[in-house]
Amino acid sequence: MRLVIVSGLSGSGKSVALHLLEDVGFYCIDNVPAALLGPVISQITATGDPFYEKLAVGVDARSRASGLDSLPQLIGELRQNGVRCEVLFLHADEDSLLKRYAESRRPHPLAGQGTSLREAIARERELLGPVIACAELIIDTSHTSIYQLRDAVRGRVGLRDEPGLSILIESFGYKNGIPLDADYVFDLRCLPNPYWELNLRPLTGRDPQVIAYLDSHPDVQGMFQDIAGFLHRWIPKYIDFSRNYLTVALGCTGGQHRSVYMADKLAAELSRSYPQVLTRHIELLGIGRPPGQPVTGAGEKRP
Repeated sequence: MRLVIVSGLSGSGKSVALHLLEDVGFYCIDNVPAALLGPVISQITATGDPFYEKLAVGVDARSRASGLDSLPQLIGELRQNGVRCEVLFLHADEDSLLKRYAESRRPHPLAGQGTSLREAIARERELLGPVIACAELIIDTSHTSIYQLRDAVRGRVGLRDEPGLSILIESFGYKNGIPLDADYVFDLRCLPNPYWELNLRPLTGRDPQVIAYLDSHPDVQGMFQDIAGFLHRWIPKYIDFSRNYLTVALGCTGGQHRSVYMADKLAAELSRSYPQVLTRHIELLGIGRPPGQPVTGAGEKRP
C-alpha cells in the first residue's frame, strides 16, 4: 500500500492537493482524526482490496494535540509494517492566509469567540509542529496559483508510481527570497553574471548564447563539479534513510540566467544515476513573483 498523508495550514491548499490525488487514482479521505489514523489504516490493510492500494488521507489541526504528537511514531510503525508512507505538508505565509480568508469569508477552524484570525493561524502552526517535523515534502503556496499547486502535486506525488527518492532541482532569484521547501540551497551569485552582457540580458539560462557564455568560465564549471560531487556523495544517504523527497535550490540574483543554467545542467547530471529527477524554475514560472510582474519561459519538467 502507498499512503500519502496530506496536511497543512487551513487555507494553504490541502483540499486542492487531495482533489488532485483523487483525480490521478488515489482513494482520498479528508479530516481523519490523527488518533484514529492507525486503526483506519489497519482496517483498510486487512481487507487486502487493491482498490485501496493508493490512499491519501487529510490530517489537520482539528485533530486533538495528543493525536498529532503521536503521528511521527505512527508513521515509523507503518513503514516498518511495509506501508509506503509519505507526508506532504502545505503552508503559506500569514499575509497570504489572511487575504484568502478575507476573500472567501469562511471562518478559520480554530477561530472562535475572543480569538482573532492571526491568533488562530499562530495556534494552528504550533499544533501542526509534529506534522511539519516528519514531513518529507513541504510546499509553500504563498504565491502559488491553484493550477501551479495542482501541477506541483501531480508531478512530485501523484504521478510518482515507483518507490524511491524523488529529486527536484529548482532555480530561484534571491531578490524574491529563498524557497522554503528547499533541503539544500546553493548560492551562485559569485559567478560571472550574463545580465551585464547587454545581448544576453533578455535571455534565460536555457538559451544557447547564455549556455555558451557560462560554459566558457572555469569558475562556473568548478562550481558545478563541486555541487554535483557533493550531491553524488550524500544522496545515497537519503536513500538509505528511506527518504522519498529531496529538493535542491540554486539561486542567483534574479533567477533568470545562472541558476536556470545550473539547475538544468545539474538535473541532467543526476538523471544519469537517479530515475526520478525533476526541474522547476521558480522565476520563469512566476512562483513567488510579486503581483504585476511578467512571467516568462517554462517551468517544471523532466531533464
